Amino acid sequence: MKKQIAIVMGGYSSEHDISLKSAQVVHNHLDKKKFDLYKVHIYRPGQKENENGRFLEDKWVYENADGIEVPIDKSDFSLSLGERKITFDCVFNAIHGTPGEDGLLQAYFELLGIPQTSCAHYQAALTFNKRDLLSTLKPFGVLSATSHYLDFGSPFDEESILKKVGLPCFVKANRAGSSYGISKVYQKSEVKDAIHHAFKEDSQILIESFLDGTEVSVGVITFQGEAKVLPITEIVPENDFFDYEAKYLGKSQEITPARISKAQEEKVSELALSIYKILGLKGYSRSEFIFVENVPYLLEVNTTPGLTEESILPQQALVAGISLSELFESAIDEALR
Repeated sequence: MKKQIAIVMGGYSSEHDISLKSAQVVHNHLDKKKFDLYKVHIYRPGQKENENGRFLEDKWVYENADGIEVPIDKSDFSLSLGERKITFDCVFNAIHGTPGEDGLLQAYFELLGIPQTSCAHYQAALTFNKRDLLSTLKPFGVLSATSHYLDFGSPFDEESILKKVGLPCFVKANRAGSSYGISKVYQKSEVKDAIHHAFKEDSQILIESFLDGTEVSVGVITFQGEAKVLPITEIVPENDFFDYEAKYLGKSQEITPARISKAQEEKVSELALSIYKILGLKGYSRSEFIFVENVPYLLEVNTTPGLTEESILPQQALVAGISLSELFESAIDEALR
């Protein structure tokens, strides 16, 4: 009997539209002979229904191939099609940002007893919060940039911040992805605007020292029952850093395997796998590092990375000889173990 699989997509963050692309790729590549697939769209509160339409409050719907929407019963995450009630064997999580990457949906599905493909709710919340993640890993010897943390509305002194982190520096939202809300600051006069820009994405921000070196992305997944490090990707942005345009509009070179030494490859692979195990992750992860004088510094860990054909983790899987069908089906198999 075929498994009933919900592919959740959309979400409440600026990454909503990116999530829709990831979900479509997952839908395209999963074997329809093995799975009945249902794309479930979670809309942002306040999002417009269409260009001239009303603003939505909270909308979770199944969208069929003809664009017809059927509401999801959130009391048990079920779907009624005519007289048939569909309950799901597993949820494939393709939501980047809240509520799919910060632990909210993970906790919801755990309470309902529905398996889902990403990590558990605590690990999702921890990895989504850059400050808490880096603080947790520091006692394990994981290095990161010097940083200063700010809450929205708290006073700040630009002089003291720059004395700590130096120039240039990065100002970024603490809980956001796809480089939304991030700025590279070269002068003191730019700090205030960068802080206000980051606060548009999150009520918490990080100001980090600039790390000058080679940036790499390391995918770690659970595949066929074992944690596996994928081939490493070197990131060479055309812009000043790996921003939204570099990630999604082709303004970067993403070279897999990375042009790094064997010693660097072994060091960062071992570190990424260690982080995966220390945090108790499952499913997909993609950790970002910068090599400074051959030493890897951790930037962040993504537990719901992009899943389009152009995204880094699927490209790494292909280099490893894992097709997208195998990659996505394995995530479901692991969730159902």
